[in-house]
Amino acid sequence: MRAALLQLNVGDDPGANLPRTVAMVQQAADMGAEFVLTPEVTNCVSLDRAHQRSVLRHEADDPTLAALRDVAAARGVHLLIGSLALKTDDGDGRFANRSFLIGPDGEIIARYDKIHMFDVEIDNRETFRESAGYRPGTQAVLAKPPFAPIGMAVCYDMRFPRLADALVSAGAQILTYPSAFSPVTGAAHWHSLLRARAIEAGAWVLAPAQTGTHPSQTGKVRQTYGHSLVVDPWGDVSLDAGEAPGVYVFELDMEKVAEARRRIPSRDNARPFDGP
Repeated sequence: MRAALLQLNVGDDPGANLPRTVAMVQQAADMGAEFVLTPEVTNCVSLDRAHQRSVLRHEADDPTLAALRDVAAARGVHLLIGSLALKTDDGDGRFANRSFLIGPDGEIIARYDKIHMFDVEIDNRETFRESAGYRPGTQAVLAKPPFAPIGMAVCYDMRFPRLADALVSAGAQILTYPSAFSPVTGAAHWHSLLRARAIEAGAWVLAPAQTGTHPSQTGKVRQTYGHSLVVDPWGDVSLDAGEAPGVYVFELDMEKVAEARRRIPSRDNARPFDGP
């Protein structure tokens, strides 16, 4: 089947971001894509928590989610909304970083809240405390559209192979890692991590990404790595989008999953062991 990754450069104004995202989903459908994927925080890239509180919405009244459900239904495509930043009813006021799989009827097939929070000190210039603004999810999610089971994950989740292993053990043939990746860690680790997850799982890895310098009305300006990536179940990179925003179409051949798993049956060969 034909699929498409959207590589976005969204700012901190969800209203301004939305028309461009909808237009790119429509462009992907015009190019024949039946499955379209957007990056992490498709609605709003911002490091200013006060600004986020003023512009973000709850799931039930989020205009980005509503509009993307409408366009999925209008164009008859499956749509993975990589994630949306959403308000919650948590007492501490933290947001959810929530991924959605939308069916071609516009209905929500599955939703997943990012489990692993990006709390790191990369260097003097780049320190992130995602858990200060977002509360972590607790539930791994396997979505089951007609074309293949999908293990849903988001960005930093890719560094935790136990999550991928649990998803593949449950039946996943595709792993999704929509991202807004740091340029520093992107240059060092992005390709290696995604190829490793694909090779270990014998699964397709689809990673739509944010890219570039993101427009910001308030707070620190965010930069992301780009390089939206498709890795096949053998570990070969089928698509690398580089740094330009755009719609990137590719062929998703699900027969490659069985082929890779037949050639290297590592999951069948795994053995229990004691220690250390």
